[in-house]
Amino acid sequence: MSQDTRAKLLTGALDTLVRNGIAKTSARSIAAAAGVNQGLVFYHFGSVDELLAAACRHGAEQRVAHYRPRLSEVATLTQLLSLGRELHTEERAAGHVATLAQLLAGAQNQPRLAVAAAAGLDLWIVEIEQVLDRVLAPTPIGAVLDTHGLARALAAGFVGLELYEGVDDDGARRAFDALEQLGELIAVLDGLGPVAQRAVRMRLRRAAGRRTP
Repeated sequence: MSQDTRAKLLTGALDTLVRNGIAKTSARSIAAAAGVNQGLVFYHFGSVDELLAAACRHGAEQRVAHYRPRLSEVATLTQLLSLGRELHTEERAAGHVATLAQLLAGAQNQPRLAVAAAAGLDLWIVEIEQVLDRVLAPTPIGAVLDTHGLARALAAGFVGLELYEGVDDDGARRAFDALEQLGELIAVLDGLGPVAQRAVRMRLRRAAGRRTP
């Protein structure tokens, strides 16, 4: 029964964030959404901030687990970026983008929520980095590209696009198109012959060396 109540509160917290926004999310509104006594918020989590932080991690774990099988099937960067576009569409339709927007807004002034939001994003970054390591290793840029940094850049980019689409739908669409063109460029490089690939690797290593302090 205790675990059931915790689960209801976690779901209620996320639902309340979407419906009311971070500023109007309270123990009372969360408890009402969960269908439980508001005292149980403090009994199980100590504070509303702690509940929101736990809900953030819980939500991210659920979403990552949902997409993990599809991520494991990705074989190219183009496929990863295409899946990212599908993921974006599905997440917006399900209301999860609105949840993310509220969590990020609250994280600006609430340290506990900021830590939880970062931890949630890190779950995505780990999954993306694993895919990048797998699909880029055989390509000319695989030996010189920082996949850890690229995974964070892609995660940050998709978060930004999810929020940006709300004010400029056409601009967000063109940004997704540009990202997919990047994947196509990698595919072209991968299709070069052995001599051309060696030349590309050498040029990339020289460029990487010049950027190293």
